[in-house]
Amino acid sequence: MNAPASQLSARVRLADLSDPGECARIVSFVRATDGATPFHLPQWITAMETGCGQTAHMLVAERGNAIVGVLPANVVHSPLVGRALVSSGFAVGGGILADDPAVISDLANNSWALAERLSCPEVELRGGPVPEGWDARSGLYANFSRELAEDAEADLLSVNRKHRAEIRKSFKNDLSYSVGNGRAERDQHYAIYATSVRNLGTPVFPRSMFDAVLDNFGDDADIMVVHHDGQPISAVLTLYFEGRAMVYWGGGTMQARALRANDFLYITMMNHARERGCTVFDFGRSKRNTGPYKWKKNWGFEPEPMVYASRLVDGMAPREMNPNSPKYRLQVALWKKLPLPIANRVGPWIAKGLG
Repeated sequence: MNAPASQLSARVRLADLSDPGECARIVSFVRATDGATPFHLPQWITAMETGCGQTAHMLVAERGNAIVGVLPANVVHSPLVGRALVSSGFAVGGGILADDPAVISDLANNSWALAERLSCPEVELRGGPVPEGWDARSGLYANFSRELAEDAEADLLSVNRKHRAEIRKSFKNDLSYSVGNGRAERDQHYAIYATSVRNLGTPVFPRSMFDAVLDNFGDDADIMVVHHDGQPISAVLTLYFEGRAMVYWGGGTMQARALRANDFLYITMMNHARERGCTVFDFGRSKRNTGPYKWKKNWGFEPEPMVYASRLVDGMAPREMNPNSPKYRLQVALWKKLPLPIANRVGPWIAKGLG
């Protein structure tokens, strides 16, 4: 008697990401699997390879001709923080996508073997199941998402009353918006985002990374830009995945704060997402008890603790990636003072290894 398919051992191999047919099979599996994110797609990890030079790998578990699990990853390397195999690079999610404990274990073991071959002393899984024997880390980040209300007014009513008043004030500030993923929107978004992160004291990612994401995702990504007197002052790049709108890279100028442009941006984005047929709005992750964390709670979103898993070479400490760490306090303070042209020239060289 033949054993049931669920009892057969899975075969784990590296996918050929240059093969459109292979990638299409992976995309079909990801879109049909609970717990999937856009960061599990080949489009994401190959965009990180194109945009930042961080090599993409996709481990695929198969039983017969059926895919039963995947693990996307980028080899992220930086002279500042070291080298790691990360699922997924520059993402807030990823990790093993499978529901069979045996497949989860196989993918985890194969990721560690791949890391050893690639001279990576650490594997980091951003979400998904925690493999047995791996270290789990939680408490630093929380994600914020909820179902969209039936209309814009209902979304407003879900916001903290005091913050709702601030949003309504933004409607009186002569703000307008545009949406697209063409050259104009890309130029405006990058200029705003680069200014915003410099003001926060962190280096900006390469422009090529944003372009690669927009190119790879096509109609499943766009940019909303808020204007005042014809000038772009606030913008966000959003991913769309299986009915979920995920606002991802956003920022605003100093003028945007005074005009409450970010409030206008995100309430308008909710309506735009609903018009696209989305049912869930994902505000993304924030570090616990920071300003953005509290700001998102005021919008009526509840924090969902995020759990990351890692395995390291014995005796090695995990990479320190938190810019709020005392280790980076001086660097952050100095970066805030850099002239923007210098920050934009040097920043991408640094940031492309901070995935």
